[in-house]
Amino acid sequence: MFGASKIHHVAIICSDYAKSKHFYTEILGFEIIEETYREARGSYKLDLRVGPNQIELFSFPATPARLSNPEACGLRHLAFEVEDVAQVLTYLRSLEVEAEDIRVDEITGKQFTFFRDPDNLPLEVYQR
Repeated sequence: MFGASKIHHVAIICSDYAKSKHFYTEILGFEIIEETYREARGSYKLDLRVGPNQIELFSFPATPARLSNPEACGLRHLAFEVEDVAQVLTYLRSLEVEAEDIRVDEITGKQFTFFRDPDNLPLEVYQR
């Protein structure tokens, strides 16, 4: 038996550390757990708290570009649960973060929308 009980963290590699750090901490409001500069790799690792979960934000010199369409093979998108999708959409747009109009999940009837991080990674907010 595999025995996993939860996802511990999601790792994201960014192309512009300062821009992504600002986006995830100042715009999305995720709490910094720890920030580490790894001199041997010339990179940062930023651990962020998202409710009871974590995101690890990495920077590496000269990272290759990757497809980031929600329909591309691999990680489709990262979704965050929120109380009020419309309120979050208004907030994101007030900070000039481009976001799609609200959709309704045909299976659950709950609202959701997509937006992108500074590296074009598809992110979703989904109604609790």
